[in-house]
Amino acid sequence: MAEVKLDLFRRFGDLATDALASHREEIDALNVFPVPDSDTGTNLYLTIAAARDGLREFTGTDWREGLRAFSRGALLNARGNSGVILAEMIGALLRRLVQATEDERTATVFADALRNAGNAAYAAVGEPQEGTMLSVLRAAADAAEACVEIDETARTRDVMSVAASAARAALARTQEQLPALAAAGVVDAGGRGICVLLDAFETALTGRRPSPQAPTPHIPIPIPADMGAADGHALEPGGPAYEVMYLLDAEDAAIPDLRKRLQPLGDSLVVVGGEGIWNVHVHVDDVGAAIEAGINAGRPHRIHVTHFAEQIAGQAHRHATRGGRAVIAFAAGPGLAELFRGAGAIVIEGGPHRRPTTSELLEAITSSGAVEVIVLPNDAPTRQSAEAAARTAEDDLDISVAVIPTRSQVQGLAAIAVHEPGRKFDKDVLEMTATARHARHGAVTISNTRAITMAGPCMPGDALGVLDGDFVKVGQDLEKCATYVLARLIGGGGELVTLVSGLEDPNGELAQGVAAWLAANHPAVDVMVYDGGQERYPLLMSVE
Repeated sequence: MAEVKLDLFRRFGDLATDALASHREEIDALNVFPVPDSDTGTNLYLTIAAARDGLREFTGTDWREGLRAFSRGALLNARGNSGVILAEMIGALLRRLVQATEDERTATVFADALRNAGNAAYAAVGEPQEGTMLSVLRAAADAAEACVEIDETARTRDVMSVAASAARAALARTQEQLPALAAAGVVDAGGRGICVLLDAFETALTGRRPSPQAPTPHIPIPIPADMGAADGHALEPGGPAYEVMYLLDAEDAAIPDLRKRLQPLGDSLVVVGGEGIWNVHVHVDDVGAAIEAGINAGRPHRIHVTHFAEQIAGQAHRHATRGGRAVIAFAAGPGLAELFRGAGAIVIEGGPHRRPTTSELLEAITSSGAVEVIVLPNDAPTRQSAEAAARTAEDDLDISVAVIPTRSQVQGLAAIAVHEPGRKFDKDVLEMTATARHARHGAVTISNTRAITMAGPCMPGDALGVLDGDFVKVGQDLEKCATYVLARLIGGGGELVTLVSGLEDPNGELAQGVAAWLAANHPAVDVMVYDGGQERYPLLMSVE
């Protein structure tokens, strides 16, 4: 299984997220089944972005655990009917890879994984339908299996290329398989999403982009005046009124009875997961009964209910009533959170292993009520998630969103210090961006492993000095490392130094010692000292 490397899935996560972001509007426009709410592309995009974020948060070296993190990210943050099905596909596919032995042929394992993904998806859906993402993935699995059976020399890239081609052919047939698609003159939205994902995986393996394809057919449908509709497609009269989703902590043995209870309540039933955590999705009229079924099975949480008829009207109303400007900041400690709140920001709290997902950032943007939003990601991985959320908010809700490229908490503090809500949006963004970029930043931390750094080898317990994200000092004394970093920072000039003490400097002694060094060596420079409470870094520093 030499080809199963975390780097492959990191590439796939990035490529798939970008690809679904590019095709999101196209896929949304194809969405007429099972409910024409024009959100399939968005739901698939947010689900794969959550999987990517789950792997980004993984810091270990065991590729099997990394794949589990990728799968869990999708399961816990799946959006909508299509997203929940996709999470099950991902989980089943990766479980096969994790279980593979060293003597198994990699191409065969990937073909088996595609088959497992398809079978698991069919099993998870209450009433499977041909002409959907289920049949598109099954066609891909059929082609992959045939490839390894016919050609014993086939490589994984060959298998995935054949699978992606078969999926595109199956997508074209969906219009013939579902009357709703034939009537609308479109192919299946979820199936189109599967094609985009398989193309992204092929690119991750080979580096080649798939050949350009003809646009998928889409013929707009007249909207009856008495029906709610989304993006040109009429809602089905007489269908369930609500979408109910929740995560469920439950024993695996309780799930068959849960499915039996939910099945008669409505349609589009999907229950996926395992090992005590499940994602439940169903369309119903009786919301209470759907949630009660979950309570009987275990502990439902993160319950989300959408009323289809009000969904589109609600989006229009939210846009009509929006106003003002909001700043959203990721804070890596309780003290930092209070600093950002004190400056007027909406705060998402976390830490090195608890960064906000694309979905969380999108929810914060959406719920802010503002028509202009500025996001301070305050680290590099969160910046990528923030940009993905910003694109979705701008396209779906016509909110102006700017992501300031802050790579550290102290850059975020510098940026929000110059925020002026009364300024024009572009000027405010420009001023905050310029200030953040001019804030040189550093930190000190303690090594927890043996490693080779740019400053030389380090051992567990060594003090490490960090400058603009790179290790520049290895030593035995945190304060000496901190003053070394600060001396380099201030060597380029500056009028204000900000010091933020972390959890490993609970009394602020390190920060005060560095402040005293600054007063003795650079008496003309002002210094501000804060208690940030951040993990990993006993002291953060910036110079402006």
